[in-house]
Order: sequence, then C-alpha cells, then structure tokens
Amino acid sequence: MSIASSPDFFLTRLGDELVLHQGQLAQPNPDVPKKRILVVGGGVTGFTTAWALLDAGYDVTIVAERWADPKHRITSQIAGALWEFPPAVCGKHTDVISLHNSKRWCMTAYRAFDKLQEIMPRDDYLDHGVQMRMANFFFDQKMEDMPDRGQLDKYEEIMAQKDIKGVRRDANIVHEHEVNQKAGVVDAYQHLAPVIDTDTYMNWLRFVLICKGAVMETRRINGDLLHQEEELLSEYGADAIVNATGLAGLELAGDESVYPLRGALIRVVNDGTKFPKVTEALAVTHDDTRGEDEDIVFIVPRNDNTLILGGLAQPHKYELDLTLDSPEIIRMRQRCNNFVPGLENAEYDPDAPLVQGLRPFRGSNVRVERELRPRSGGSASRIVHSYGQGGAGFSLSFGCASDVLELIEEMGKGLPAMKMSCRRR
Repeated sequence: MSIASSPDFFLTRLGDELVLHQGQLAQPNPDVPKKRILVVGGGVTGFTTAWALLDAGYDVTIVAERWADPKHRITSQIAGALWEFPPAVCGKHTDVISLHNSKRWCMTAYRAFDKLQEIMPRDDYLDHGVQMRMANFFFDQKMEDMPDRGQLDKYEEIMAQKDIKGVRRDANIVHEHEVNQKAGVVDAYQHLAPVIDTDTYMNWLRFVLICKGAVMETRRINGDLLHQEEELLSEYGADAIVNATGLAGLELAGDESVYPLRGALIRVVNDGTKFPKVTEALAVTHDDTRGEDEDIVFIVPRNDNTLILGGLAQPHKYELDLTLDSPEIIRMRQRCNNFVPGLENAEYDPDAPLVQGLRPFRGSNVRVERELRPRSGGSASRIVHSYGQGGAGFSLSFGCASDVLELIEEMGKGLPAMKMSCRRR
C-alpha cells in the first residue's frame, strides 16, 4: 500500500455491523456529486469514523487541534488499548442503554481487528500495530462467590460470543503464569483479544485516511458546535458535522455530564533480560464492592519490546502532573510487581517511562446520537455526536463508527433525530 495506490481493503455497513473487506472498493458514479462530512476530532474515534464515511462515498475533512505524535502523545496514544468486552477493567457502566450498545460495538471492533490481522499479517511492510494476544483476567475469589454477579455474567456472555476465540476458564491459569502468591488470586479466565500498539496504529490509520482522500486541518474549535453549526457547514461546504472530540464534548456539545478519568501507564523494557518476557495480557478488574479506588492491575505488552503497567482511574482529576515518584504511581507499580515475579527488576522505557492522560467519561456513558437541540431558527441540527467512550475508545471504535454512519444516512433521508434510549436494536 502506498500513497500512489488506494488501500486494498475497505469498510461497508451490513445491517448494524461495520465489516472490513479485502479488495478494491467500487468507484462511485462520477456524475453524482459527493457530500462532505466535517469530522471534529483526531483520535481513534474520529479517525475510525472518517474511514467508515470515506468508504461509504463521502468526502471527509478532519479538524483537530493535535494529531498523534510519539513525542507529544494525544489521549488515544496513551490508552491501554487492550480490547475488552464491557464493562472494562477500569470501571462499570452506569447506563443500561450504553452498556447494551457497547457490547454490540465492541464485537464489531473485535471482528474488524481480527480481519485486519488476516488481510495484513505482521510481516507486511506497513505495520498497523494490531496483534491478537491472549488476555488473562484474574480474581481473588471464585466468580460464583462474589457478592456481585457482574464478573460471572460478563464471563458467561463472553462464552456465548462465537467470534471471541480461545475462551477458557481455569484456576490453573494462575499457576501457568506463575502469578505471585502475594496477589491472592484464585480464579481466572482467558481469551484472545486485539492488543494495539497505539503509536503505530494511529500513524497507520492516518496514512490510510490520506490514501483514501481525507483532508486534515489543524485547528482548535471553541464553543458549542450548535451555536456555530451553520457557519462551519458553510465554511467547509459540509452536509453534516461529526463531533468526536472526547473530553471536549463538555464544551462542544454543551454536555455538563462529561468529566475526565485520569489514567497513567508505566512503560518498561520487555526484552527478557531483566525478567521473563511477558507475551500475554494480565489484568485484575476494578471491584466496586470493595470500596477501594486502587485495585486495578493492568500488565499488557504494548509491542514486542515494551510492556505497559497500570492501572489508575481517578475521576475528575484534570491535572497531568503525575511523576514516577507520585504516591499513586509508586503504589500502581508495586501492585504490578507483586503480580509478576521479577517485574521489580524491569528497566524503564528510556523514551517514555510514564505516560498519562484523561479518559473522556460522561454521566450516562457513551453518546452516539444526533444533536437533539434545534438550531436557533428552529430547524433540525445536522450534528452527530460520538464521545464519552472513556477508556474503551479502541474497543468501541468500529462499532461507534457504524452507528454514526447510520445516523448520517438517516439525516440524509430527512428522518427526525431520536434519543439513544429510544432506538431499538
């Protein structure tokens, strides 16, 4: 694949599913003018949405204040980026509708990432940074004995998903990974999951978008999009706007329920010299029933040479002022050290020993819906929102993009906007 040639893979929407195919996308009728969509946001949600729109025949302009950069990482690059069936390691959903949708969205992403592995193997000259690795989830008591059935229900739902590969529950997983007895875990299950090297994937995704014809503009947009919608549509010659700005949804969507969940990851060298090389993901999920804020263990190979250690989930913390000497970072490292023997000997990644960012959460969790407020003149808005994915941006990316595409197409047919809670799937 090169700038001079179109990528030989494409996305199409089949039912509720956004499906990745290998081959050349059929060329649109040149006599039919294309509609342009303005996507605001250059993270994984905005980029994946732009990809789906381009392959659906739209022209796309993406506007973002910052882009993925290994020296000055955006939130999507700092993400743990281990695919998870919801609810994820860092916390529970509070909204039933959002949780229902997230289960559908995440399976769309699982299939897309798995297909990407198939059509572009790792020895391809252009690395996308996605690997299917075994993900192991550990518990300090049998799931049946937990006061909350949430973890057992989640496992049973994973078992019921025919596309999730390698599902196995066995207490012997604890011993197979030589988990330190100090960790106190007695039950576990595992399955294959996409694990994304975020630096590599975001750069690859940008390259794909450029090849497919996306226009990218570095710009910060301030204020509620609704109040400047007509001006932006006119300026960009756009038919609709997609808001995929994450935490900025507080300002750009006028959504006061948006808040940050501060996270941080320690990056260490994973070459097998200082401790046995870790090749699978190891995680202990946050347990709301314990009343502890710091109980997450998150140990994931970022790539073949770097291991990331987490986790931290601090709501309403906006400051990115953590250091390796911060008490919560020291405790986070200790939890991971106590889990994997020899990990205390790990050397820090010399380029980025600690990364931190703000997961974009909201009161009712993920929002993928059209703007429900009318314009000042009373006409229907042409804005579609996709934000609030929290720590699950990669896991939900293709699924959310599929729903955005559906909403754009509904808008083109003149159908009225509906609340997420009113849509039946």
